[in-house]
Amino acid sequence: MSKFPDDLKYARSHEWVRVEDDGTVTVGISDHAQKALGDIVFVELPELETHVNARDEVAVVESVKAASDIYAPVSGKIIAINEKLVDAPETVNGDPYIEGWFFKIEMDDDSELEELLDADTYKEICDEE
Repeated sequence: MSKFPDDLKYARSHEWVRVEDDGTVTVGISDHAQKALGDIVFVELPELETHVNARDEVAVVESVKAASDIYAPVSGKIIAINEKLVDAPETVNGDPYIEGWFFKIEMDDDSELEELLDADTYKEICDEE
């Protein structure tokens, strides 16, 4: 059974967002998404300092089953990437919410967070798939 932490926001495209104390956001893919993908074998991360718009394709995750685009859930500048995933992409399978994060964004407009889903709504969407 997939985990849906209540302290996160979720995009319909299966990214999660954690708002940090400094107002930046950390982004990864949900437990539901990593389970659907299966064993992750490759992650392509975005360039640091790149400006992204909400719903832009910014990263790629590949598994033994498929490749999937990772979308920016909010607009802003990429300020950090999880370099660990380059050498250990399977980290996403083992710990998608803590160690398996993909990138961090300095948001342009935090009102975009209102367009994201809470855990209960996201879980309902996953249950329908």
